[in-house]
Amino acid sequence: MAVVGAGIGGLSTAIALRAEGIDAVVYEQASELRALGAGVSIATNGSRILDGLGLGERLRDVAGRFSQYAFRTWKGQPIAGEPSELSFGDPEHTLFLHRGDFQRVLSEALPADALRLGHEVAAVTEHGDGVAVEFADGTVAEADLVIGADGIHSRLQGLVSAPAEPVSEGVMAYRALIPAERVEHIIDMNTCSMWLGPQRSFLVYPVSAGSLLNVVAFAPSNLDVAESWTAPGDVDELAASYAGWDQRVLDIIAAMDTTFRWGIYDREPLARWSTDRIALLGDSAHAVTPHLGQGANQAIEDAATLVVVLRDCAASDVPERLRVYEDLRRDRTRLVRESAREAGRTYRSTGLSGLEQAERIGAIVARIDINTHDAENVAEQAIAAAGPGSATARR
Repeated sequence: MAVVGAGIGGLSTAIALRAEGIDAVVYEQASELRALGAGVSIATNGSRILDGLGLGERLRDVAGRFSQYAFRTWKGQPIAGEPSELSFGDPEHTLFLHRGDFQRVLSEALPADALRLGHEVAAVTEHGDGVAVEFADGTVAEADLVIGADGIHSRLQGLVSAPAEPVSEGVMAYRALIPAERVEHIIDMNTCSMWLGPQRSFLVYPVSAGSLLNVVAFAPSNLDVAESWTAPGDVDELAASYAGWDQRVLDIIAAMDTTFRWGIYDREPLARWSTDRIALLGDSAHAVTPHLGQGANQAIEDAATLVVVLRDCAASDVPERLRVYEDLRRDRTRLVRESAREAGRTYRSTGLSGLEQAERIGAIVARIDINTHDAENVAEQAIAAAGPGSATARR
């Protein structure tokens, strides 16, 4: 099988497929996997799957060390006790990772010949029981199935569904990574801390085995900011945007050397995720805003679901199995997308008290079952329920 895109979703899919004995190769247009400066939150619904793939120990070695959450008003008062009764997932099973560290661990879990860098897809053509993938250098790869994990600006999306443009939330994020020694006198590095305020929020958590503090500051924007992890920002502009906030927020900003901007976009899950031989996964099918830290988790859930429905799959069964995959995932990802949007509005509310914010956040997190949702089990139950006479149930 051919997986297009070496992001979190694409690499996780290839690892999971190969664990089932399915030969999967990842094709990535970039000539190298760069350690982009962004944090990634993996909650229980994602870490359960990664643990099952044998990656847990290596990921915990590079994850930020933390044991509790703190949710505060913009002036610094706790909204649900401290340590907080709220969370983005059980700390024991939640991983805060530098995206570069995460991508490196995943790529190293694949055989060298299963990750092909510098392969930009030029065309994908379905024929009979297979797919031909043509690359910009003129080479061609043949596969039984192509999985499009090529992100929010997916090129493969148009082969499966009418292209759907990303939708701006009217918000951008300033992001930064700060060496721990600069901020450990300001903030407890064992805590994921979030401040909620009018039209803005401010989130920090440790990554890279606690050596760095990841900072994400969400602010309103009427700019057409491209979805990017590399667009330069202005630290002074950021500081001015948070004037009057809790002194800890201002001190964290003062510890930054640089920041970069990230446009916040999402997309309603597509009505169709697959053809007979091409399937979409992750942001290419259902991009979400980052307010619940669920973007990477949903891609990992996609990967786990897809692998379960493809187990022991005959070539003739692939189209039907792909329908099962998208049917299982569409409602789940729509719920997460809507919940993430609601969470963002709640964080940046101008009319809710801290107690009201805490109640709403707790309800939103509970709604998407971060600590209990098991995508593999859901898929296994669906296959079993189809009955032994169904092609989707043959194992």
